[in-house]
Amino acid sequence: MTARQDSVEAPRRRGDKQRHAIVQAVRELLQEKPFAELSVSTISDRAGVARSGFYFYFDSKYAVLAQILGKAGRELEELTHSFAPRGAEETPTAFAKRMVRSAAAVYAHNDPVMSACNAARHTDAEIRDLLDGFIDKTVNQIVPIVEAEIRNGTADPITDDIQGLVRTLVATTAFTLSSESPFIGPDRDVDRSVRILEQLWLHALWGGQVGD
Repeated sequence: MTARQDSVEAPRRRGDKQRHAIVQAVRELLQEKPFAELSVSTISDRAGVARSGFYFYFDSKYAVLAQILGKAGRELEELTHSFAPRGAEETPTAFAKRMVRSAAAVYAHNDPVMSACNAARHTDAEIRDLLDGFIDKTVNQIVPIVEAEIRNGTADPITDDIQGLVRTLVATTAFTLSSESPFIGPDRDVDRSVRILEQLWLHALWGGQVGD
């Protein structure tokens, strides 16, 4: 590597490190307080970055949140193999498990961010828009899979409104995996909730034809 290349690469590495520190600071702080109570100064102090440095990488604290949610979306795509359609060797049961367990892994890896976002969605329009975009993207990737199976005669959904059905399934999954109390119950048994979600997807899209 030439001296010029080294001078270009070093700031880039430092920049990546500072950006990562800011994101990590938000993840840590959300374990301590709601997102509404986070300020740029608080985030910068935790990250060990000057306030001006924060604004060099992010326009606002919402931009940090958007990056985290974007990464979560990419993780979900990777775990679901880019929402690959169900192959001949994959049963409906296996497909339901692939979708639900992939989502569960992503939510677990990105908590407490996901839970904090859902807690704030009713009072913070920007967070609501970010989460709705996350859900919209997921719905738009799954609907064509289901519609293709209907055309092939390999799916038996409980309603003809596929868009509405998939949206309900995705939203229910999101709120459940965010540990929202009406969905997960007082015992907060996530494993049990995941098993129920798998059955919900299976019966809603294939009529419970687990052997097909």
